[in-house]
Amino acid sequence: MGVFAGIDTGTQSSKVLVYDSDEKKVLALASAPHELIARDDGTREQKPVWWTDAIEKCFAAIEPAVKERIEGIGVSGQQHGLVPLDKDGEAVYPAKLWCDTSTAAQCAALTERLGGSARLIASMGNEIKPGYTAGKILWLKENEPEAYSRLAHVLLPHDYINLWLTGNYFMEYGDASGTAFFDTASRGWDRDVLAAIDSELDWDDVLPKLSSSDSLAGRVKEETARKLGIRAGIPVSAGGGDNMMAAIGTGTVRDGVLTMSLGTSGTIFGASARPVIDKKGRLAAFCSSVNDWLPLLCTMNCTVSSELTRSLLKLGVKEFDSLAEKAPIGCGGVTMLPFFNGERTPNYPNGKGTIFGLTPVNMSEENIARSAMEASIYSLRYGFDAFRELGFDAKEIRLIGGGAKSSLWRQMVSDVCGLPVVVPEITEAAAFGGALQALWASEPGREIGEIAEEHVLISPEKTCRPIEENSALYEAAYGRWLELAEFVEPISV
Repeated sequence: MGVFAGIDTGTQSSKVLVYDSDEKKVLALASAPHELIARDDGTREQKPVWWTDAIEKCFAAIEPAVKERIEGIGVSGQQHGLVPLDKDGEAVYPAKLWCDTSTAAQCAALTERLGGSARLIASMGNEIKPGYTAGKILWLKENEPEAYSRLAHVLLPHDYINLWLTGNYFMEYGDASGTAFFDTASRGWDRDVLAAIDSELDWDDVLPKLSSSDSLAGRVKEETARKLGIRAGIPVSAGGGDNMMAAIGTGTVRDGVLTMSLGTSGTIFGASARPVIDKKGRLAAFCSSVNDWLPLLCTMNCTVSSELTRSLLKLGVKEFDSLAEKAPIGCGGVTMLPFFNGERTPNYPNGKGTIFGLTPVNMSEENIARSAMEASIYSLRYGFDAFRELGFDAKEIRLIGGGAKSSLWRQMVSDVCGLPVVVPEITEAAAFGGALQALWASEPGREIGEIAEEHVLISPEKTCRPIEENSALYEAAYGRWLELAEFVEPISV
C-alpha cells in the first residue's frame, strides 16, 4: 500500500491523479489541454511533445509534499496512435491518432492483400480499420517517405510516455492488441500483416519487446524526475491503452462485468478470461492490461453529437439537458446518425452526421437536442447487442466519461440497454486505473480483482434502473436507427 500516481494522456488533455491507497482517497488531480491538428481529409494528429509538456504542467500544479510521497506510476494513453521515432527517440512525424480516418485507403489495401476481413478476423481476431495503427504506418510510408526513411521505432502513445519516464522501449499486450498487427489469442506479432506493410523492414528492431501487464516498464530516470518534481527511481508499471486502464479503474477485471464510457469516443467493454472473437467484426478482440482479454466496441462519435448540437444552439450543458428532456423518447420521429468524424463501428470511414425524419411538426430544438443524445447511446447499444449474441451475461453497466455526470444520460443508458447503471465514485477511470495498476505492480502475487474490489467504490445516489415503459419506446426508436444506419452504408464506406 502507499501513494500512487496515474497519468492519462487522452485526445483532449493529459491528467495526473495521485491516490492514497491506505486512506482510499484522491490526494490530487490536475489536467492540462492538448492542441489538435485536424484537416478535412480526416487527419487527426498531435505532436508527442505536447503530451509531455502537458504532463509537466500537471505535476507542477501538485503540491511538492504530495509528489514526494509517490511510490509508483502507471500510464494510460489514447489507443492506436502511431508514434514514429528515429534512432534517438525523436518523432519523425506527428502522431496519427485513433480518430484519424485519412488512412482508409491504406487499410483497404492491406485488407485486400491479406485476403479480406473474414480471413483477418480468423487469423488475428481483428480487422484492419482506419482507427488502428497498421494503416497509419503504411500511410507514413506512402505519403511521407523522407520521414519513413528515418523510422527506427514504432510506439503507441502510452509507450511513448513510458519511454519519456524510463528511457525504455516497451509494449504490453493490452495496448499492442489494438495495432491490427497483433494476434490476440497467441499474444504475438502477426508477421503476415507486418510483411504486407513493409517486407524489407526489420520489424524485430522497429517494434519493442512485448511484456505481460504485471511487468514493470522501468523506473523514472533522473532527468524526467527533476522535470516533474518527483523522486528518481520510482517504479513505472506496464500501463496500457485508455480503455484497458479504465477497465481497471472501474473494476472491470473479472468475467461478466461491463463498462460503458461516454466521452468524445464511446466504448463498451467487458472482462473475459478467454479471447472473444466476433466474426461480424463489431467487437474488437483486445487483450486487457491485467493479463486477460477485453472485448470492446468503440465508436468514434459519442458526446461529439451532443457537443456539436449544444454549440449550434449556444447552450450550456445543463440547459442542453433540460431542453432534451422536454422531447419525447424517440424525438417524435427525428433520428440522428452521429458519424461526424467518420465511424469505426459500423466501419464507415466516410460517414457524416445526418438527421432524418424532419417534418413541419417535429422539427424543434427539443427533438434535435434529444436525437443527438439518443444517437450516441444507440451506437453503443449496437455493441451491447453483440456482447449478448456472444453469450456475455452482464448484470449491470458501469458508466464513466463526461456523459456519466448527466442524470438524463444515465437513465437513457439504463432504459436503452435494459440493465441497472452504476457510476464509480472516482470518475477519472483511466488515470485511476493507472494508479491501481501501479499498486498491483508493487504487490507481486496479489490478485488484481481483489485490489479492484477493495478500491473501486460506487456512488449509490447515481445508480438507476430501467423503466419498462421507457425501454419499450426506445426499442422502437433503436430499430429505426438501425435501419437508417444500414441505409447510408453505400455512401459511408
